[in-house]
Amino acid sequence: MRSILLAGGLALIGTLLGTRFAIRVLVKNGYGQFIRDDGPTAHHTKRGTPTMGGIVIIVAVIFGYTLAHLITWTLPTASGLLVIYLVTGLGLVGFADDWTKISKARSLGLNSRAKLAGQGLVGISFAILSFQFPDEQGITPASQAISFLRDINWLQLPIWLAVIWIVLLIASWSNAANLTDGLDGLAAGAAAMVFAAYAVVNIWQNNQSCSTSSTAGPQCYWVRDPRDLALVSLALAGACFGFLWWNASPAKIFMGDTGSLAIGGGFAALSIFTRTELLMPIIAGLFLIITLSVVLQVGWFKLTKGKRLFKMAPLQHHFELLGWAEITIVLRFWIICGLCVALGLGVFYAEGTVGLPGSTGSPTPPGCRPGQRPPWWWPGWRRPAMRRPTDCSNWVPR
Repeated sequence: MRSILLAGGLALIGTLLGTRFAIRVLVKNGYGQFIRDDGPTAHHTKRGTPTMGGIVIIVAVIFGYTLAHLITWTLPTASGLLVIYLVTGLGLVGFADDWTKISKARSLGLNSRAKLAGQGLVGISFAILSFQFPDEQGITPASQAISFLRDINWLQLPIWLAVIWIVLLIASWSNAANLTDGLDGLAAGAAAMVFAAYAVVNIWQNNQSCSTSSTAGPQCYWVRDPRDLALVSLALAGACFGFLWWNASPAKIFMGDTGSLAIGGGFAALSIFTRTELLMPIIAGLFLIITLSVVLQVGWFKLTKGKRLFKMAPLQHHFELLGWAEITIVLRFWIICGLCVALGLGVFYAEGTVGLPGSTGSPTPPGCRPGQRPPWWWPGWRRPAMRRPTDCSNWVPR
């Protein structure tokens, strides 16, 4: 627990102090935001505000994660490093987009194909790596099953389809975070709540882990490195919360696509590694609602040949055009986000304590059935020199 709190606190301090320095550097070099002419007119006053603040968030997360491990003298894990890899990789794609806007002095950055290609390249490499690095129980960071509160056994995917599913999740959540980042402090504040919620989820999974408890019951969890995932989750939450000090209205700096794509990558990685892919739409419900508003707007516009469902999409701009003050929209959207987080954690806790119909854990590694040989991916099958059980029925928790 000490390392988890250290990571969050250090990342928070990193963005509180680092963002002030970044503002000075960005202003000195004239790296300001360009505003779209077809956006709300109130946003034109924000032209020239420093952007690419997401760099500070990413650096603060790496700083907090690394220093927390050094102080507590513990080794980082494959799961934690892969989360940081995805956050950093998508942050670089966002940086390329932000830099294109600044260097070409326009409000549009990379074209959609180039942006999706960058997300796809990072996503595919992340997905492939996520199926490597089995631990002592043969559990890899990612699973081939689609998950809700844990893996859904009857939704096991072939490896190639599982890679596509992970890439789809990454593209969806990174773009969802990108669409939410439209008002001062909105994305940073909401993301801090979601990441804090996942720190709670990971701490619970660590305490109820099938692989470490000698009394593992039917509701235990098969998740690789839940403690380290809690550490990186709280580092992300702390970094976003510290950045909010400078990003709150009136914003002194914007996170840009560098920050929003990185945040979306964090959402995707944590949902995949904690086996809660279909729970994330509840916990991050605000991001889903805002994304759906864009999908509905575009679909309705094409279906009705020019009519609009909202005054403007994403949804936050619709309320701006209705005359709501920016700070009012942000605060009310934060309330919605908080309610979504509470609902998601409530569902997760209920399943973890009393169980829900059709959802139970397993005291044996996924894929094992008493009296059968381990599945093909079980490390001991291919590497008999390592100490592994030759039969699933012989497996007992450590």
